Formats: sequence, C-alpha cells, structure tokens
Amino acid sequence: MRDVAQASGVSATTVSFVLNGVTDQRISPATRDRVMQAARDLGYVPHGVAKALREGSSRIVLLGLPPGARGGGSLGGYLRGLDEELAQHGHMLLVRQSAGESLAPVVAAVSPRGVIDLSGLYQSEPATDGGWVNGLAAHTMVQLRHLADTGHRSVAMALPDDPGWVRLREARLRYAGEAATRLGLGRLTTVTIPDDLAGTVAAVRELRDAAPTVTAVAAFDDRVALRLLAALRELGVTVPDGLAVIGFDDLGDGAFTVPALTSVRIDAESSGRRAARIALDLDTEDVAPSAADVVVRESA
Repeated sequence: MRDVAQASGVSATTVSFVLNGVTDQRISPATRDRVMQAARDLGYVPHGVAKALREGSSRIVLLGLPPGARGGGSLGGYLRGLDEELAQHGHMLLVRQSAGESLAPVVAAVSPRGVIDLSGLYQSEPATDGGWVNGLAAHTMVQLRHLADTGHRSVAMALPDDPGWVRLREARLRYAGEAATRLGLGRLTTVTIPDDLAGTVAAVRELRDAAPTVTAVAAFDDRVALRLLAALRELGVTVPDGLAVIGFDDLGDGAFTVPALTSVRIDAESSGRRAARIALDLDTEDVAPSAADVVVRESA
C-alpha cells in the first residue's frame, strides 16, 4: 500500500480509502483514478489475512452445497450471480460441497463474512427460498399449472434415482402434491427414473401399465425429462399426444431434442445476486428475481 501511495503521490490512508471503496471521504475522481491505476500498474493485491484481523472476518462468503448438486441450470445461474455480485463488493466466493458434514471447520478456518448453506435449505419447513412467492414451491406451481392449463388432469411426477437429491426430491414432491390439489388435479402418480436408458424404459413401461390414465409427466429437472423422452422414443410412444413431458430448470439442451422439450425457466442469477447482498447486509431492492415462466416448445 505504501508503494501505491508513493507512485500515486498521496498518503497511505487515501490509498486505503480508495481501494476499500470508502465513499464518505472528500477524494476527487481524478485522485481515485490515479490510485487505482497505480495499484494496477504495481499489481497490488490486498492482504486478506491483515484485512480479516482488522475487520473481524475475511472477505469470503462460504456457500455449502448438497453432494448431488451440479453446476448447470438454475444452480449455475445462481452461482454466477452470487460470485459476480460478491466480486463487485470486493468479496470472494468459496464453495464447499459435502455429504452432510458440518461447515463449522471451514468457518473456523476462513472466518467468512457470511455463510449460505443450501445443503440444509429443505431440511425443515418452511424453507427460506421464497416459498410460494418466488421459491421452489412457486416454480413447481408454474410447472403443474402449465399442464393443467393445457387440459391434463392425471399427472405423474418423475423423480431422479439419486441419493444426493433426497431432500430436494422430497421437497419437490411435497410442493407438487400441494400444487396439484390447488389446481384441482387428481392425486399425483410418482415414477423414479434411473440414470440408464434400459432402467428408464422399464420404469416408463411400468408407469403406463400401472397408471394408464396419466397423460402428462412433470419431471424433476431437464435431465430427468430428457431420459423420459429417450425412453418414450424406445417404446414408440408419441410426445405429446401419447404422453406430454415438461422439464424444469431449462438447461437449454432441450431445445435440440425431438420433440423439443418444454421447460420451466427460473431467474436464478438474480437470486444469487440477492443472496450476495443479504450476506453482505446490503440493500436488495434492485435485484429482485423475476417470476419463473414456461418455455413452451413441443413436448407439452
């Protein structure tokens, strides 16, 4: 910092104010620009340990993820928004993905500014993700409402056969059941979809034999929906006339299938930005996520 001060012709205190984004000091824009340019020229990087000692915490926000979480879809958007928003405010994101282990050792090691634990988000109710306003429950309602609005009354819910998704799977099924009741649909049938084609074909065949009145399937996510489409093609079932399929999380790959996959699109990036603001105790008014909507293609 002394080197930056000498190169820019100001005091170390002024350098500290500029590099830390302090706005209540009378520092001209020209001086701020000169300090920032000197910092860039010298490759100045703030000393994280020193900052942590002075401020009582590091400039790290810790994110805990469940073991089955993958980086695509809404999670990818959430991570992007969270990371970019934290960076804009001089903080870094540290992601910890674990199979039920406590985050306490990581917290003790890095003294984070904040902790966001998505691994425990749906461990108990009510969830703090926006609920029926703009959370998982509301997004599930959007998915089921599309099927109801297009005339379906007997619907199945397709869930992944993945132990890493147990809590989220239970939450999705619980919300789907309540959404179906609110929409006047019949009792939901459930089908578990494995990650191989032969197993998926067998599961779909069993579903159609056991519940012949089902006319549409709401999938846990697009990955499950794409497996369903492949199995239905193997079985010679036309989509959507023989069975409609709607995905969830709109990964984008569904646009290239035949038929193209209808899915639910979620503004997860804004949710990530909002989470960053909350973690840093900043105003969130201008980062409210937009409501989820349905990307209508051919499958439902």
